[in-house]
Amino acid sequence: MSDVTNTNAVAYLDTKEAAAFLRLSPRTLERMRVEGAGPKFLKAGRGIRARVLYREEDLRSWVEAITYGSTSEYGRR
Repeated sequence: MSDVTNTNAVAYLDTKEAAAFLRLSPRTLERMRVEGAGPKFLKAGRGIRARVLYREEDLRSWVEAITYGSTSEYGRR
């Protein structure tokens, strides 16, 4: 058996892992998903019970998009 490591592999995180990555509670991330205020996500499978996954790159992009230079900028977007 060969040991193959793909350094270009995409990391998929579940809600709990993504929330920890963002330092949010899983419930906060779920609420943001319902409200359309959070990061992009994927649904693995069909129907209402499909597993929700997040790409690490999407989490990073979302955080970068909500970066502010001062407290007075917050709320103007």
